[in-house]
This record gives sequence, structure tokens and C-alpha cells, in this order.
Amino acid sequence: MSEVVIVDSGVANLASIAGAFRRLGTTAVITADPVVVRDASRLVLPGVGAFGAGIAALRAKGLDDAIREATVRGTPLLGVCLGMQLLCEASEESPGVTGLGVIEGTCRRLPDTVRIPHLGWNSIRVDRGATFLTRGVAAFANSYALRESPRGWTAAWSTHGVSFIAALERDATLVCQFHPELSGAYGAALLERWLTGRSATTEPAPTDVPGLTRRLIPCPTYKTAG
Repeated sequence: MSEVVIVDSGVANLASIAGAFRRLGTTAVITADPVVVRDASRLVLPGVGAFGAGIAALRAKGLDDAIREATVRGTPLLGVCLGMQLLCEASEESPGVTGLGVIEGTCRRLPDTVRIPHLGWNSIRVDRGATFLTRGVAAFANSYALRESPRGWTAAWSTHGVSFIAALERDATLVCQFHPELSGAYGAALLERWLTGRSATTEPAPTDVPGLTRRLIPCPTYKTAG
């Protein structure tokens, strides 16, 4: 499998992402060098914490333009948690702050009628036409999410007070509001499909969920978590 470049924005848990790819037999390079990011054959944008801080960290290192240029060239891209949100146009979490604009739409806060942040396992359902995504269960840690499916993307959905976008895919781009690297067999299979470009086949939802919630990122920013 080809090498994966993981963007080091300074607002991400990088060890778990890199470890997930190593377990799949793929070399993962972590970098904050925009030249390396721009020229990557496969690119991963992770992130945890607040939208505004995430965008500021990317811009401070010139990584925002490098990521956009890579997407324009059609570089296979994986966005994870806050990384997915940073690829959107904006977020209610940081009014007036512009996102990378790769994905149409604004991330909105989940309703106060349920526990915020949304932390732990949740089920996923998938729209027709998906290549990588399948139904299953995955590990979430978010307070904000897209509510509508943008044009030109195939969506997966979850529910926490309201229905929201759990993941999107288009061509070789896959973005996940959940953490595939912490989602057991389901997440590992999804990452492998993204790496290989193999289309998902009908398969049962993984059941290896006990104990995974304890493995979620111990991040002090969960009160404003993506």
C-alpha cells in the first residue's frame, strides 16, 4: 500500500491515527511541511478540539493552501473528527471563521436536549451508492456536526438528538465525524477500503464494541470538541 501523509496541525491526536495505518501495513509520515502535504499520494487530516483553533493552526503553518491544492489535484483524502469539520465552509462554534471550503455546509451544534459532547459508540446508516462506507457502529467525540448532505457527496448518518452526518465520501475522498482509528474492526475495514480503493461488499456490522469507549482520546477540549 502507498505511504500515507498525516497532517500535523498541532490540534490532533496523531499517535492513534498513525498506529491504525501501521497495523494495516502502511507507512504513515507525520508532517507540518506544506510541501510534503501538497505532494502527498494519500493525505489524512485529523483533529480534535475547537474549529477556530484548528483553522488558525493550519493557516499559521501554510497548511490550509497545501490541503486545498492537494484536493484540487484529486489526492485521496481522509478527514477525521475535527479534520472533517475543518474541510467544511464554517462552524457555529467559531462565528466568522472560514473553513477550508472543500465541503459545502456549516457545522451546527448538537441539541442541548442530549448529552454534549456526544461521546462513545453510535450506530451508522448509509445512503445508497457508497463505495467505502457500510452500516455499523463507530466511536464518536463531537459537539458539532453537519446536518444536511452536501451536493455531490454520498452520506452516512447517525443520530444524537437529531440526525447528523457521520461520514461523507466522494471519489477518493472520505471524511468521518467519528474516529475510525478507535472503532475496532469496523474502523479498520473502512480505513483499508480507503487505502486500497476497494468497494465495500455487503457485510455484517462488527460487534467488537465492549470497552472501546474507554479508548477514546483523553482530550481536555471535549467541551468544545468537534
